[in-house]
Amino acid sequence: MDKIIIDSLKIFAYHGVNPEETLMGQWFVLDIEAWADLTNACTTDELDDTVSYAAIIKTVKKAMTEKNCKLLEHAAQRTADAIFNEHDKIKRIRLRLRKPDAPIKADFGFVAVEIERERN
Repeated sequence: MDKIIIDSLKIFAYHGVNPEETLMGQWFVLDIEAWADLTNACTTDELDDTVSYAAIIKTVKKAMTEKNCKLLEHAAQRTADAIFNEHDKIKRIRLRLRKPDAPIKADFGFVAVEIERERN
């Protein structure tokens, strides 16, 4: 199985349990790995035989911004579901959703959740 990787996609959204997070918003960073059979694309050199990176990014942006979520876990699952719903060739997803500016009184690089899902 082949893999498409989108690293450090930054999206401004309004997720969180604290009121200021849903009012002011913040940056979220996504790392996405999407497994698909890309054998045909490797030989034909045709966009129709792969999954467009730009199309995946468009799907992710929409999923991350169309509804506010309290939990990173919920936002990650909604995003994975949207990818599966809009991109039939994708068979498995690993998605890390990072929140680098979480309102926590501590010195940290980021907090995150990572989910891995397979198409049923």
